[in-house]
Amino acid sequence: MSDWNQQIIDEFHANEGKVGGMFEGKNMVLITHTGAKSGKERVLPLVYTTDGDRYVIAASKGGADTNPDWYHNLIANPKVKVEIGTEKFDATAKLIEDRAERDRLYAGMVAHNEGFAEYEKKTTRLIPVFVLER
Repeated sequence: MSDWNQQIIDEFHANEGKVGGMFEGKNMVLITHTGAKSGKERVLPLVYTTDGDRYVIAASKGGADTNPDWYHNLIANPKVKVEIGTEKFDATAKLIEDRAERDRLYAGMVAHNEGFAEYEKKTTRLIPVFVLER
């Protein structure tokens, strides 16, 4: 895990799920998932939105032309542990395959954090969207 991610995770735990810097005021989630190849548990900090009782995350990788490693991990091992604020619960990550639903959910990500609009402009790939369901 990068030192940058570890700093976000440490700040998240120290401040009941709130972090500053570029994520000030954003919804942050920690997702503990299993590596597709390694089988090791990994913790990932991400910005999320909600859709009813589902939590929405996007595999944006800052607009890179490839999906982040965690995308492959969630496809291979969709059972995850979720931390939001001080709450922890088990969930299943589901890739949204319906284009209209994906576009609607991604628009919600853009509305919450304008950076997601920039990520879309940087890449030719369709940024995958997942929902986390309890």
